[in-house]
Amino acid sequence: MADLTLQNAYLQAVAGNEIYNRYQDRWQFLLDSYQGGDSYRQGAYLQRYALESDRDYQMRLANVPLSNECRSVVQLYIAYLFRTSPDREFGQLENDATIADILEDADKDGRSMDAFMRDVATWSSVFGHVWICVAQPKTQAATLAAQQALNVRPYVSVYVPLAVLDWTWQQQPDGSYALSYIKVLEEINTNMSVVVEWRSDSITRTMVDNERKMIMNTQVLVNELGRLPWICAYAERSPVRGVGQSLIDDIADQQRMIYNELAEVYDSIRLDTHPSLVAPESVDTTGAAAGQVITIPENLPADKNPYVLQFQGGQIDKIYASIEQRRNMIDRMANVGSARGTESKEMSGIAMSVEFQLLNARIGTIAKNMELTEEQIWQEVCAYLQQPWTGSIDYPEDFAIRNIDNELDQLAKMRALTTRPEVQQAIDYRLAEMLDIESIEAENPQYVETSGAEPE
Repeated sequence: MADLTLQNAYLQAVAGNEIYNRYQDRWQFLLDSYQGGDSYRQGAYLQRYALESDRDYQMRLANVPLSNECRSVVQLYIAYLFRTSPDREFGQLENDATIADILEDADKDGRSMDAFMRDVATWSSVFGHVWICVAQPKTQAATLAAQQALNVRPYVSVYVPLAVLDWTWQQQPDGSYALSYIKVLEEINTNMSVVVEWRSDSITRTMVDNERKMIMNTQVLVNELGRLPWICAYAERSPVRGVGQSLIDDIADQQRMIYNELAEVYDSIRLDTHPSLVAPESVDTTGAAAGQVITIPENLPADKNPYVLQFQGGQIDKIYASIEQRRNMIDRMANVGSARGTESKEMSGIAMSVEFQLLNARIGTIAKNMELTEEQIWQEVCAYLQQPWTGSIDYPEDFAIRNIDNELDQLAKMRALTTRPEVQQAIDYRLAEMLDIESIEAENPQYVETSGAEPE
């Protein structure tokens, strides 16, 4: 009975809520799809053939490459999003030493705030959301100056949804919702794990033995903040509170189909270039391969002679055509066809402009959510510092995703067709802006013209 009680306590400690249990497998799939490599092979996302042996299946897993479309799309979003650093103003804390330390090392692991927010944007794009905890070590120092002398300050940690087992929202008197409970799998070792439960009045740390499925010890601390310093950072919101909408959800399914079609290409080429040999058991086919000698008995009947089964392929081109169609679908779903393409595509100028605008709007949505997330982080930091938050965080709103070559071509044609000096002057001004003439002249003052007025 005692063992059963301990096991029940263990199961309760590591159990997830209903939403976690529903999305857990999908989150794992999205993680593997983004990471690729061995994580994807371990996930065994290849369709298994009928009667295929474990050895043959493992061989296919080891030899079939993954075209990682998910990572490509996410990295493109992040590259545009953080092409320009956000503008941070801290009001009365502008020159505060603690703020400067956090900007330099946000998570006490060497990552700056820019690098930390880049990771937040990356993983929230993969899963749809991540959780951020703003914590500060408990110390006996009575004053803020004493804490700074001990290098005790707030720091941030990011948790992917697979590590957050349970959470509860509670409606406040003003109608808003606040997090009232969260359970996090904080450390995972081979045999031991640490589960942390946050409540408004307490923080419970439980060490569990995964091998024996038992609770080793439990530590309860007082939550001096009186609330939970946790933030749910969304890439895009979903109808479910605490669950975001992944930016690669449908792309991951297309990537899995491409992966399986590449397996068909691998098998087709292997069977086409290495025909199957059919021979009686009396024939010595040891090491049979291209250019090998096969020994047969002298009295072997003619109808028993070995022969080759030639695989009639001819379907590889159709498989590659299907893969190309799927990649075009991915480009349309992610609005990255023009930005990600390495070859010129037959698209009108209007179509390309619309696609750039859609991509700009999508990245702008991510930027607004990251802006809100970082402001919430600094609000929690100020709560630890016992200071009001009077600053502001501004992420870029317009990412100027443009087809420069197409615009230059159109401006050149317009200038050649018009005879009005004021129109030509305006076009020259636009060309100077696009080519950044001021920077060129600053670097090469000998090219600056001393005559002529700059258009207003």
